[in-house]
Parts: sequence; structure tokens; C-alpha cells
Amino acid sequence: MITLGIEGTAHTVGIGIVNDEGDILANVSSSYVPKEGIHPREAANHHADTVSSLISTALKEANITKEDIDVVAFSQGPGLGPCLRTAATAARSLSLRLNVPLVGVNHCIAHLEIGKVRTEAVDPVLLYASGGNTQVIAFSRGRYRVFGETLDIGLGNMLDKFGRENGMSFPAGPVIEQKAKKGKILVDLPYSVKGMDLAFSGIMTAALNSDAELNDLCYSIQETTFAMLVEVTERALAHTRKDEVLLGGGVTRNKRLQEMGEIMAEERGSSFYVPDGELCIDNGTMIAWTGWVMYQAGMSIKVKDSGIKQGYRTDEVDVLW
Repeated sequence: MITLGIEGTAHTVGIGIVNDEGDILANVSSSYVPKEGIHPREAANHHADTVSSLISTALKEANITKEDIDVVAFSQGPGLGPCLRTAATAARSLSLRLNVPLVGVNHCIAHLEIGKVRTEAVDPVLLYASGGNTQVIAFSRGRYRVFGETLDIGLGNMLDKFGRENGMSFPAGPVIEQKAKKGKILVDLPYSVKGMDLAFSGIMTAALNSDAELNDLCYSIQETTFAMLVEVTERALAHTRKDEVLLGGGVTRNKRLQEMGEIMAEERGSSFYVPDGELCIDNGTMIAWTGWVMYQAGMSIKVKDSGIKQGYRTDEVDVLW
């Protein structure tokens, strides 16, 4: 059985193709690069212009034809409305044309599921940090529960805004990571952990208003925000009594965050996992694989029921697989 997945929640449109063993047959993508923040309609236009050719490229890379596809999955939410609608339209069209089942996938859960199948994690606490989302997720009583999350903006969004104000290219996270390596002074920034939840906008404001050297600010932003992430993840481990940590989302490609997370896990006697970098960022493969496991559990949908869900909560999904 072969599943094709279409990711299109924000700036990236991606096509992934997997088989029922979790082998990746193709994983291709194209990203809209904003000049001053993501414009949803411009990003959606980019996706509409490229999705068809990406599907062709993915089929060629997988060495299959459209007729070999057994299931089509798409990112149903959460995300930017115009981008989600573009991906959903492509998925519906392909499903109808090939007369194969359609599956709508929660983007956040897909980050967790691809991490599980591509690592040795079985029942982990997921630290999910990306542009639009920052959550600590774990399975409990039939659903993936959110044990902590951002109260304002995603960490990746904060890093991009700080980077844009300081002339960095998009995405700013990798640039900040390199500058942070040259930083030597830890600038005092707000440490905004509120119970199990986090807030990042105050940190960004304080950093933008600081007279400190840019490398030191980048270093301080990383050390402060990553310590916050690790703290709430450790607390979720203790609360759930789980012994595995899994990272997911584009921000988690950062080597310093991985280092801090691994130290914490080792000190608790827990296992620590990070999937390959191209599977941390938004990608079609995670949608394809999650779509496949959902299909096996009888969770395909009809086209008339395949509307997008911009605010699709992680804990809305009944995990039947």
C-alpha cells in the first residue's frame, strides 16, 4: 500500500510518499520566502503554482505512477487558511481522480507520528517547536494531550520576527544559531514559564530594546527560551511518568536545543530521540505516514467532510490507531 501526503499549513508545500512499512519513497517540498512575514494569500499562490509539479517530481522520485497510489492524505489544520485550502483542494482532486480514500491529518500529530516511526520512540513526550506552534504533547486516555504550550506566539515566529528586525534572512533560526555560537555574555531576558505554559513575545521585546551586542543577544535568546522548553518538557515527563523524549518541528533542528534536551533526558534516565532534520521541518512525508495509520484505523473521510480546520487542536483527535 502506498500513501501520498500533501503538506500545506504555512510557507512550505510538501509532497511525501510512503509505503505501509514507513519507508520513505519520496519527500519533496518548495517554500515561499517572505520579505516581511508570511502573507497567507501570497504563500497560497506559491503553493498553487508548485503543488502539481511537486507531485510529478515525487512520483518520479518514488518510481511509481499516480495509479499506484492507494491513499491520499493532506494537512487539514492547524495553519493559515488560504494555504490549507490550497493543499486540501489538491488532495481532494487527486483522491477523486484516482478514486482512492482521502484522509485529513492534524499537522501537530503528524510531527509526533513521523518521529515515532523513524526513531525507536514508542510512547514519548513530544517537544514540538515550530514557527506557528510550541507545545508539549503526550498520549493519555485515547488522545494526544497538550501538557503545555505557548500563550502568545510560536518560538519560531518569535525568532523570525527578531531576525527580521536585525536584517536576517528568513528563516532566521539557523542564522541566530550561528550567531549564538559567538556570543559570550548572557543578557538578562524575561524567563516566561507560567505553570506548564510559555510566553515568548516579552522576550522578543526585551531583546529588541536591548543595547547588547547582537551575538550576545542571539546566545541569550537561545539559552533562555530553550531552558524554558526543557523545563516544561521535564515536568511533563514527571507528570506522565513516561521515559522517552522526542523532538519535532523546525526549531528543534537547533543543535543547542538538542544538546540541552538530551542532557535533561539523560539526567532523568530517559531516552532521547530526534528524527532526521528534513523530517523535523514541515514535510509531506509526515502527512503521508500519519494518513496511512489513520486510514488503517478506519479514519478516512468523504470529500464533503474534508473542510479545513485552521484552529485544529492536537487534543481534538481521537487516536484510534
